[in-house]
Amino acid sequence: MRDETVPAAAGPAGATGATGGARRRRIGVLLVVALLAYLIDLGSKLLVVAKLEGHSPIQVAGDIVTLQVIRNGGAAFGMGQAMTIVFTMIATAVIVVIWRIARRLYSLPWAVALGMLLGGALGNLTDRLFRAPQVFRGHVVDFISVQHFAVFNLADSAIVCGGILVVLLSFRGSNPDGTVHHGGAKDEPSGARPSKDGTDAGTPGE
Repeated sequence: MRDETVPAAAGPAGATGATGGARRRRIGVLLVVALLAYLIDLGSKLLVVAKLEGHSPIQVAGDIVTLQVIRNGGAAFGMGQAMTIVFTMIATAVIVVIWRIARRLYSLPWAVALGMLLGGALGNLTDRLFRAPQVFRGHVVDFISVQHFAVFNLADSAIVCGGILVVLLSFRGSNPDGTVHHGGAKDEPSGARPSKDGTDAGTPGE
C-alpha cells in the first residue's frame, strides 16, 4: 500500500488548505475503519452470546477451529486474568494515544492501521465497561478457539492486524504524517507543506 502525498498548492493559504483537507480525509478513513471494526466485533459478540453461550462448541474446521463462548477477564488471547482493571486502563490510554497521533495524520496506510487498532480497542473496552461482573472489570467475550493456541474475538484480530501493519510501515520508514525516514533522516513528501509559522515551507534546497 502506497502513501498518498499532499498535492502542491499555490501560496501559503492554498498549502494550508490542501494539507488540512488531506488530514481530514485521513481522519475520516481512520474513523470509518474503526467504526466498521467496532460494529463487526460488537455484532459478533451479541450473536454468539445469544446463540452459543451455554451450548456445546460448534466445529468450524474439525477440532482445529471451534466456536465457543468464554468470558475472559484478562488481555487478548486470555493472558493476565487477574489484571482486568489494568487492561481497561491500558485500552483507554491506547485510544487516547491514537487520537493524538491522528492530529498529524496524512498517511492512508497509517489511517487504516490506526483505525483497526482503535476499533479493536473500543470493542474490548466496551466489554470491560458494560459486561459482568462489574463496571471497569467486565469480562471480554471470546469465541474463536484455535487448537493449541488460544480463544479470541474479532477485536483481538483487528488489534493484531493493525499492529502488524504498524510494524511493517515503521520498518519501511513510513511515518503517520506522510514523511519517510531513512536511517533517522526524514524526507518530506512531494508537494507543499506549511511551516509552523503558517508560511510555505517549500522543498529542500530552495
